[in-house]
Amino acid sequence: MTRPTHDARTEAAWTPSSGKPPLASRLMRATWRDLPAARHRVGVERGLAVPAADGSTLVTDHYFPRAEGDFPTLLVRSPYGRGVPWSPQYGMLFAEQGFHVVLQSCRGTGGSGGDFHLWRNEAADGRAAVGWLREQPWFDGRLGAVGPSYLGYTQGALALDPPPELKAMVVQVGLHDPYALFHTDGVPHLETALAVGAGMTYQHRGMGPFVRASLRLRRGMRAVLAARPLRGAYAGALGAEVPWLDEVLSHPDPDDPYWAGASQAGAADRAAVPTALITGWHDVLVDQSFEQYGRLRRAGGEVSLLVGPWTHTSALQKGWAEVFTESLAWLRAHLCDDPSALRPTPVRVHVGGADPAVRDLDAWPTGGGAAASWYPTADGHLTREAPTDTAPVASFRHDPADPTPSLGGPLLSGTAGARDNASLEARADVLTFTGPALAEPLTVLGPVSARISAATDTGYGDVFVRLCDVDPEGRSVNVCDGIAQLRTTGADPVRVTVPMGRTAHRFAAGHRVRWQVSGGAHPRYALNPGTGAPRTDATEFVAVRVTVHADSELTLPAETGS
Repeated sequence: MTRPTHDARTEAAWTPSSGKPPLASRLMRATWRDLPAARHRVGVERGLAVPAADGSTLVTDHYFPRAEGDFPTLLVRSPYGRGVPWSPQYGMLFAEQGFHVVLQSCRGTGGSGGDFHLWRNEAADGRAAVGWLREQPWFDGRLGAVGPSYLGYTQGALALDPPPELKAMVVQVGLHDPYALFHTDGVPHLETALAVGAGMTYQHRGMGPFVRASLRLRRGMRAVLAARPLRGAYAGALGAEVPWLDEVLSHPDPDDPYWAGASQAGAADRAAVPTALITGWHDVLVDQSFEQYGRLRRAGGEVSLLVGPWTHTSALQKGWAEVFTESLAWLRAHLCDDPSALRPTPVRVHVGGADPAVRDLDAWPTGGGAAASWYPTADGHLTREAPTDTAPVASFRHDPADPTPSLGGPLLSGTAGARDNASLEARADVLTFTGPALAEPLTVLGPVSARISAATDTGYGDVFVRLCDVDPEGRSVNVCDGIAQLRTTGADPVRVTVPMGRTAHRFAAGHRVRWQVSGGAHPRYALNPGTGAPRTDATEFVAVRVTVHADSELTLPAETGS
């Protein structure tokens, strides 16, 4: 790699600040263990004014190694503020390892000027930030980007038309498609939307306001869920009007012009920037990471993928040592000509189950497993034998006055992840179909899907399906799941395909495969009124009976004996 040079006059133009990272950041930094040893002491310039594309001010902090020489720069653009945890987790840790870190608040957040919008400003403001970097005497022309969640979205926005200096990105539990954050098959992700509303509104104001907002939302959740209509009912629980929240929830069609320009998927199609993707099996954005990986790979881009046993938040907590080490290795390889810490294969997945393991793979999916079909029976079993008819096998009544609750899975709340499903499966509105005890281990590695053949008595309903691992003691733990809408006419069933996400999970010998089928997962998903009315505006909700037929099918990409 040829590095830019600076003349002596330009080098002398910058005198490093004597400032130290905030005390709270230094205290948090001291709590992390199992991280690479620091290489440098860290300095910081806080509150720099960087012009946005519209001329408003983007407040920016610059962390740097206190050492002589040139160092590459990492751009971290965030709507969540620049204090704890962002200051220690990104500013300090990466500066310790020999990077300039530019931590910048997005428009309308963290003291920056202008108004925040979920997707309209990030590409232009990212380019403006790079323009400012080019004028800094310490910028040597080597640029990377790193960050989680919406910070992945700001990276994607910059990569839509990447500046020549951008040589690497690390997208951790990252967003690229706002529509998919808020909807699946037209079904609003209610709980996630409320959590995002609280986070975007309060997190940039500091940890105190954000914690208070989270507690207020928890206390006010019951009132929100009981409101008819749902539209506008969250203002009290959020402590403020959040106009964009009503907008995203009331546009369930991905082809609606409202969503034009929201997705950053095109950045992956260009495959111009080497990208490391990091996610967790129970991350609310896990599917987006896999989609980005697939796009980058098909486009011939340089891409790596790490999938851990994490949720959206635990990846940055319990999983942080692995996430940081992986991120650092990628950035050093592409910005510092040092590939020594890269793992030997592009893909690493943590395999869940009774005996967790790690698999290093050349690609995802592996192509090594065969699709195995499982079918429900009238006696609650799950069999490999294909049905000879399409008769009904079971039915349930989904009552919006007592909706099937959500439990575990890919959420933003503390209840996310793998959970004991006993309380859920004891309900009359949850069907379970369970296979025999396995004679040998069964590894499911790849995309899981269901094909549901079902009828409703109102013409409108949802079907929520979940794969579970049942141990010899009968404990049923969720692996992956999905939801789809049912629109039926009369008693005739319709067949819908329900993507259930990807997984890497090993069912041990003696365990059983279980398939759950129900009418929803509330408040993870907004209730279906059963009438065809829009979910955010409905005032009348009716109970729906859903009848499941024998030609329904669960498809698992399976490796036996592994």
